[in-house]
Amino acid sequence: MNATRLTSTVSRGLLVSLALAGLTACGGGGRPASDLAASQVTTIGVNSYLWRAALETVSFAPLLQADSAGGVIVTDWYTNPENPGERVKLTVSILDQDLRADAVRVAASRQVAQGGTWVDAPVQAATVQKLEGIILTKARDLRRQAVVS
Repeated sequence: MNATRLTSTVSRGLLVSLALAGLTACGGGGRPASDLAASQVTTIGVNSYLWRAALETVSFAPLLQADSAGGVIVTDWYTNPENPGERVKLTVSILDQDLRADAVRVAASRQVAQGGTWVDAPVQAATVQKLEGIILTKARDLRRQAVVS
C-alpha cells in the first residue's frame, strides 16, 4: 500500500512540475504577435503607421522637411502637369502616439498663376479632409498587415 501511495504522490508531483514548467514557458519576455501591431507604435516619436501612411500619401510632391520626432512633414510646391496654372503645398502633422482619427492634421496652401505671378487661392475644406482620410485609411491598412504578418 505504501508503494502505491508513493507512486501516486510522485506522479502527482511530476504532473504539477510539468504544468508549472509549461506555465513559466508561457510567461516569457516576448509579446504576443497581436501586440506587435498595437495602435501605439512610437519608436520614431510619433505613431509609425500614421507616419508611414502620411509619407506615402504626400510622396507625389517633393519634400522640404520630414521630422519623425516632431511628426511634421512639409512638401514643396507641387504643380500637377495636367493643370500647370495651379500649385499646392502641404503640411502634415502627426499629433499623437496613438492611431486615432484626430491624430493627423493636414494643412494645404494653394496658388494659381495670374499674369505671370502666383497668387494665393482658397483650398476647399473637403480636399484637406480627403487627404486626412486617405492617410488614416493607409495607416489602418498598414496596422492590419502587421497583425497578419
